[in-house]
Amino acid sequence: MSVSELERTKANVSTHELSTCQVNRRTLLAGSAAVAIGVSGWSAIRHALAPRAPVFIARNQSYDSRLERTLHDGLVSVGILPASYQGKRVLLKPNLVEPSRKIPHMTTHPAMILAAAEVFRRAGAEVVVGEGPGHIRDTEMALVESGVAEALHSADLRFADLNYEETRWTKNSGGMCGLAGFHFPRSVVEADLVVSLPKMKTHHWVGVTCAMKNLYGVIPGIKYGWPKNVLHHNGIPQTVYDINASLPKTIGIVDAIECMEGDGPIMGSAKWMGLVLVGTNLAAVDATACRLMDVTPEAVSYLRLAADRLGPIANGRVDQRGEAWESLASSFQVLDKPHLQALRPRPGIKVS
Repeated sequence: MSVSELERTKANVSTHELSTCQVNRRTLLAGSAAVAIGVSGWSAIRHALAPRAPVFIARNQSYDSRLERTLHDGLVSVGILPASYQGKRVLLKPNLVEPSRKIPHMTTHPAMILAAAEVFRRAGAEVVVGEGPGHIRDTEMALVESGVAEALHSADLRFADLNYEETRWTKNSGGMCGLAGFHFPRSVVEADLVVSLPKMKTHHWVGVTCAMKNLYGVIPGIKYGWPKNVLHHNGIPQTVYDINASLPKTIGIVDAIECMEGDGPIMGSAKWMGLVLVGTNLAAVDATACRLMDVTPEAVSYLRLAADRLGPIANGRVDQRGEAWESLASSFQVLDKPHLQALRPRPGIKVS
């Protein structure tokens, strides 16, 4: 082979290698782009399919006649038409944990109960108010001390004592606490809708008590003791999760007008917020309450369990109705204990 032929051969080989390299590079880039688009597309799909829930906030509220209109508008805003409960059973579950006339900010205000009852009764629902106070065995005393007894009598509303009512065993649908099931009172099991009507408060153990924790009161003391000792022994976050997972349809209407901060849920101080919250998903409602209290929802143990299992708690997946929470938030005092101080948002860290 001559020198010129050898040079031509080398040139042809180099051209072929360059062409092959370019083809392989184009193929690789195209493949990488396809993978990137696939990953991006899958992330977009996952985000679109992630659970969402609406929460309504009303400001400038007080315990007067406007509450009924506020609750009606809030329910409609989150997609609940009271008229759809015509002829159905609605159980209103307030918080009457350990009432005292000297501490009205500890328990759900009677005006909230009456307003919620009237909204559903005007729509033709059969409304019952039910509670199983966690700290006292004398339910009648709880009703009198909270002012609820007089309110119920004035509105001719029936009360179900959930601490002593006959029960029906229901399988534990949550599976977090180790209990196979729960003894739920008959009024709870037979309800078409259970409305959690809590007071927005701090809590010396779990940090915040609101719509989810309030449902401890559907557990009968006659079966579980006072203050629901069986639940405490099986873990408060786990049993809060499991109770909420095992109940029939629930919604939340939160008394965040006069709240409690500090040593809640019993010995804290009054804090005026003038707010009402309404939501179809209790995890989303409680997450919104946390943000209003300057508490990181993901730092609350039972909400961390509930996240994306029972409902969304990420700010970006809660559809805000009515007022935006950001302009209404006010830091609630908590006890000076490490596990409670850890509830505060950390500077420089963006919480979703």
